[in-house]
Amino acid sequence: MHQYHTLPNGLRIVHKQTKSPVAHAGVIINAGSRDESPIEHGIAHFTEHVFFKGTKKRKLFQVLGRLENIGADLNAYTTKEDISVFASFPKSYYNRTIELLSDILLHSVFPAKEIEKEKDVIIDEINAYEDTPAEAIFDDFEDMLFPGNALGRNILGRPAILRKFRREHILAFTTKHVHPANMVFCSVGGIGFNRLVEMVSRYFSQSITPFGSGQRETPGEYKSRQDNRKRSVYQAHCIIGNRAYSSYDTPRTAMALLNNILGGPAMNSRLNMAIREKHGIAYNIESSYSPLSDTGVFSIYLGTDVSSLEKSIGLVHCELDKLREGHLGTMQLHTGKRQLTGQIAIGMESHQNDMLSMGKSVLLYDKVEGLREICQKINNVTATEIMEAANLVFARERMSMLTFTKK
Repeated sequence: MHQYHTLPNGLRIVHKQTKSPVAHAGVIINAGSRDESPIEHGIAHFTEHVFFKGTKKRKLFQVLGRLENIGADLNAYTTKEDISVFASFPKSYYNRTIELLSDILLHSVFPAKEIEKEKDVIIDEINAYEDTPAEAIFDDFEDMLFPGNALGRNILGRPAILRKFRREHILAFTTKHVHPANMVFCSVGGIGFNRLVEMVSRYFSQSITPFGSGQRETPGEYKSRQDNRKRSVYQAHCIIGNRAYSSYDTPRTAMALLNNILGGPAMNSRLNMAIREKHGIAYNIESSYSPLSDTGVFSIYLGTDVSSLEKSIGLVHCELDKLREGHLGTMQLHTGKRQLTGQIAIGMESHQNDMLSMGKSVLLYDKVEGLREICQKINNVTATEIMEAANLVFARERMSMLTFTKK
């Protein structure tokens, strides 16, 4: 059962009590790379890194050692729309963990010396990413889907812009976005809810006046594009996709089910069976659907020998056409629903993933749906709704394509 509370300063708390000796807690901030101006490109991810570099009362080594010394794990990540800072720890250390999270998020001082050092770390991260075309192609593809919009910019930033960041830029970004009313505290662990709320209130009750996070820029008109880029690669890499439903669009459940049937993680997905198992021409082929607050991204990725690229693309479109032109059979639909609900249930077995998912859900919807409610929504999806989603998102004239081939 999920329990909720909102502090007077606007911080929302969500908790699920368990009997596990290991607990998980974190803070989800409603700010990501799409909330950057062009001259701030990369600052959300950069801020995530420098949160750990020192606070008003702790040096860097004290921040890092506070939880690591008791065998806990402290981590963070940045997406297009949020920053998450979280920890996994023995449940007896809830107070220590909550105090450290508040110190990091509300009292970081961002030492100039550490900022300069971290620039090189992140530039190395960017270079490593660029050396992995199977990952870099996703960033380039999203730039095609959202040209001129912050959603199209990669999360890590560009070295030339990163090198210009100073302490005052980080402070300006955090003042605008990192305040209790723009955050959710989420927890899964063996602690009573009243005790948890008391601890969170103790450390996060500061009345910080929101600067105002600002209105996110809505992506402009979309036109499909096709592009081939020459890279130092051994095989061809290809992404085919389109904009899709947002987190608030009712058909998102049908789209999630459709995506799972087409190219989800199961080895019996349609794309894997048609391209890898039947023809043996792609080791890695998958599809993904990522809903955002006002739009979404659907994409199919494959890597194959350049001699098989054209055939692979043709087979992909053949599978898409099947889903656009015909209803799924009763057994196909039933199997697809059972498979997706099973994957979700297994995912919830990871208490850390569950905790982060809870925080994101409260950030978006101000509530968390339980497994039974999620399964009911999936079971209510009809074959007609899946076909309608396929016809909107998989329309050939709306699909963009990007390929990386050898120089």
